Amino acid sequence: MSEFVLKANQVHQTFMELASPVDVLRGIDVQVCSGEFLAIVGSSGSGKSTLLHILGGLAQPTQGEIVLMGQPFSRLNERDRGRLRNLHLGFVYQFHHLLPEFTALENVAMPLLIRGVKPHTASHQAHEMLESVGLAERVRHKPPELSGGERQRVALARALVSKPAIVLADEPTGNLDQQNAERVRNLMFELNQKFQTSFVVVTHEAALAARAHRVLTMSDGILVHSNPGM
Repeated sequence: MSEFVLKANQVHQTFMELASPVDVLRGIDVQVCSGEFLAIVGSSGSGKSTLLHILGGLAQPTQGEIVLMGQPFSRLNERDRGRLRNLHLGFVYQFHHLLPEFTALENVAMPLLIRGVKPHTASHQAHEMLESVGLAERVRHKPPELSGGERQRVALARALVSKPAIVLADEPTGNLDQQNAERVRNLMFELNQKFQTSFVVVTHEAALAARAHRVLTMSDGILVHSNPGM
């Protein structure tokens, strides 16, 4: 794991609150290697989710730079940033954000269709990815017909279907019971090894962070500690 797929260089983020500036991120430097599983931990309000949004190009830093696959991600215009995000990034959230009117197969195929992949090819690749997460028998079911754990596995399949270089996950097990959390946790590590996709996961779950290759601890917008994981 020597090739960097994502970098944050001296990233700052400041918001205005009641006409006063609030520094949410203060000089963050992060480098994510190809195939690495990186966990980011810290108390609520420490800046973890804000950092994840900036890494994913969903928010712009006040200062500093994000580099994705060697490209100046944060300095691109919105259209080019969206194109690069669709090519190289996948996202998983605490709440699955699946489209309830579409089947699991259609939800997973969506990123490929947005990219311009032909519907037949997108459907085939989505089916293969759903098989990879153990949902081959549920491809025609819509989200309301799936359990919480199944919906999160569909979200994982959607994040990985386009073979991104990196998946960004914000509390991906935070809305699940213990049994489903363990299943999703195991699945993320299996998929990380199978596809060599990098993962950056914001989590409060000690069991998840303990298995990561590396753990970053944030406090008050500052990276205060970095530990090697397993």
